[in-house]
Amino acid sequence: MWSLDIFFLNWIFLLALIPVSFVWLRRAWKIFFKRDFSEVALKRGVPPANAEKYAPYEFIINFLAGIVLVGVLVSVLGFQAMAREDWIATAGVTLWMKIFASLALRMQAHGFGSGKKKAAQAKEASSR
Repeated sequence: MWSLDIFFLNWIFLLALIPVSFVWLRRAWKIFFKRDFSEVALKRGVPPANAEKYAPYEFIINFLAGIVLVGVLVSVLGFQAMAREDWIATAGVTLWMKIFASLALRMQAHGFGSGKKKAAQAKEASSR
C-alpha cells in the first residue's frame, strides 16, 4: 500500500513538470522574441520601472530552468534513462533554484525594503 502511494505521487510530480516547464519557456519566449517585459522581475504583479535592464537575466533563469525540466521529462518519459531518485533530485533542485534566482532578481530590481519606507524617505527629502 505504501509503495503504491509513493508511485502515485511520483507520477503526479512528474506530470506537474509539464505545465511548469511550459510556463517558464513561454516567459522566456515572450522576453527574448516578443520583447515583452511585462513579466520581468514582478513584485505584486508589477514589473520594475527599468524592466528592460533585468530582462536578459530573467530570460536566462526561465530558459535554463525550462530546458532542464524538459530534459528531465524527455529522459524519463521518452528514454527511461534516469532513475527515480535522479530525476526527482534534478527536478526538485531546478524548481527551488529557479524560485530563489527569480526572488533574488526581483529583490534586486525593486529594492530590498518595502516601498513605504522609501516613499517616506523621499517625501522627507523633498520637504526639506
